[in-house]
Amino acid sequence: MERIIRDRVILEANIFLDYKTTVRGVSTITGISKSTIHKDFVENLKEIDLVMYHKVKAQLKQNKDERHIRGGQATKELYKNKKSR
Repeated sequence: MERIIRDRVILEANIFLDYKTTVRGVSTITGISKSTIHKDFVENLKEIDLVMYHKVKAQLKQNKDERHIRGGQATKELYKNKKSR
């Protein structure tokens, strides 16, 4: 694997874990597509750093388990903002 790809994957994983964000959040910060980041997490990271891979995998699972909550909060904010106009 090329050095530039390894460095990118490590950067993405560090942002993901340090900020406790989502794949979309990492995408916004880095300017890399969500699909590339997800592929980096589930395929490339395993070859680079197995310990970090398991941490990322656990955070991905937690994000998946909580996505209905985040979606509900977003909808609540949307309607709150519409009412205040």
